[in-house]
Amino acid sequence: MNLRCMIVDDEPNAVNLLEVLIGQTTSWQLLARCYNALEAIAFLKENAVDLLFLDINMPMLNGMELASLLSEETAIVFTTAHSEHAAESYSFNTIDYLLKPITLKRFLAATKKVEAYFLPRMPVTEKPAETNNEYFFVKSGTELRKILLPEILFFESRKEYVRVVTQTFEVLTYRRLKDIEAQLPMPFVRVHHSYIVNIKQLNKIQDNHIHIGDIQIPIGEKFRDGLMEMIRKKTF
Repeated sequence: MNLRCMIVDDEPNAVNLLEVLIGQTTSWQLLARCYNALEAIAFLKENAVDLLFLDINMPMLNGMELASLLSEETAIVFTTAHSEHAAESYSFNTIDYLLKPITLKRFLAATKKVEAYFLPRMPVTEKPAETNNEYFFVKSGTELRKILLPEILFFESRKEYVRVVTQTFEVLTYRRLKDIEAQLPMPFVRVHHSYIVNIKQLNKIQDNHIHIGDIQIPIGEKFRDGLMEMIRKKTF
């Protein structure tokens, strides 16, 4: 899911931690890091974002005061060391309330809530329309190889490379999986931190795995709800 987000927090360590968590566990675009509310207001005048990670206790203008100035459509995950503001925070378009220090487990739970919130709001035209003759050129070493999208089974992240597996061959390309994801149309779906699959090539889902022929691909916890919602729409 390609969400535009920003961090507003006056603590550099907190900003750095959130940046790492967002970069390593999501495919979201981190558009800005602001260290006070005035920086955030200036940025938002020129840029649209879907989600704010917003600290509450900040100088000049606190997080609650900033939230009151935002568009009602802007979703917020509050981040704070103090729990006493939790009830008040939900008077805004608040998806979650994270207490510092933020753990990986708690952050992942928040990302599930965020993606569950945005999934039904994503426009049908978010990705290009599928056509039978759509193709990509994949660079592998000195070679540019043309690959028809309907023939692709899945993409697998392998550190700095992505393995592209088709019905007849496979190839490694020096790319990031999230960059490839941004270019893919339906029916390609991210199902794991390391995998994007062609849903049309899927045979079955069993024991938290997708089966494509004899290949089993794990379903990541944070991608499960979005995938199963899609599958339910095609279930008798």
